[in-house]
Amino acid sequence: MRFSLIPLLILAMPLVEIATFIAVGSQIGVLATLGLIFASAFLGIILVRVQGFSTIQRIRAELDRGGSPGRDLVHGMMIVVAGLLLIIPGFVTDAIGLLLFLPPVRDFGWRLLRERIRVTTVQGGAAWQARRRTRDGVVDLDADDYSDLSAPGEQPTRSPSDPRLPPR
Repeated sequence: MRFSLIPLLILAMPLVEIATFIAVGSQIGVLATLGLIFASAFLGIILVRVQGFSTIQRIRAELDRGGSPGRDLVHGMMIVVAGLLLIIPGFVTDAIGLLLFLPPVRDFGWRLLRERIRVTTVQGGAAWQARRRTRDGVVDLDADDYSDLSAPGEQPTRSPSDPRLPPR
């Protein structure tokens, strides 16, 4: 039978947090302790917003270059986890959450996870379609991509070299 430490850690975490609350509260007082808890939750929300947007921009830039945004996706996931840990009341979870906001710590996590994660990107969407259609200055249009806007009764101008056109 294989024993995992994760369930044990999940069960032990509330006990560790309660002990930390008691220790900090006895040193600085109940109101200051509650103030720190609310301040850390507010800080977590702000940090997730700021670092999350910059991570989304890096992911978009990497996708526009045609690369794989695996590292930035993992960093984004770690930022979300860090924010959740800061929002959850507790000093131990706050310390872990603050550590996850540091890029060197996230890079260390990426190095640990890199071999276990596979990122598959699917090319699609409007931006990819636009890049696909504009190669060497030539725009490749499908039948649904254009319309004939010539006046009624006026002959539309068409390229004579188009083999799909009937002869005039």
